[in-house]
Amino acid sequence: MFLIKTRTFCSKVKRLPELTLFTKDPCPLCDEAKEQLQPFKHRLRLQEVDISDPIHRKFWLQYRFHIPVFHLNGTEIMRHRLDPEKLDLVLKETEDRDRDQDQD
Repeated sequence: MFLIKTRTFCSKVKRLPELTLFTKDPCPLCDEAKEQLQPFKHRLRLQEVDISDPIHRKFWLQYRFHIPVFHLNGTEIMRHRLDPEKLDLVLKETEDRDRDQDQD
């Protein structure tokens, strides 16, 4: 019988910012936005919320005339169209803030 010793190394796992896309089907602007998000896929986690689903009635009432709507980590950052330059800027700010917190 062999005894194997193992060690667990703890390190901070980098958690990517979460971008929530409030959408519905059909939504041509949402489809366009998803294509524009491709270059950012390594910098964020994308969560889609279908506002036409009855469980998301609150978001239907809030956003039905405004989709697509984008939230980064729970805060609305834009609506109607994706602005890639603005998203890049907001992601850089988030990454810098996370990096500063990791150094503390």
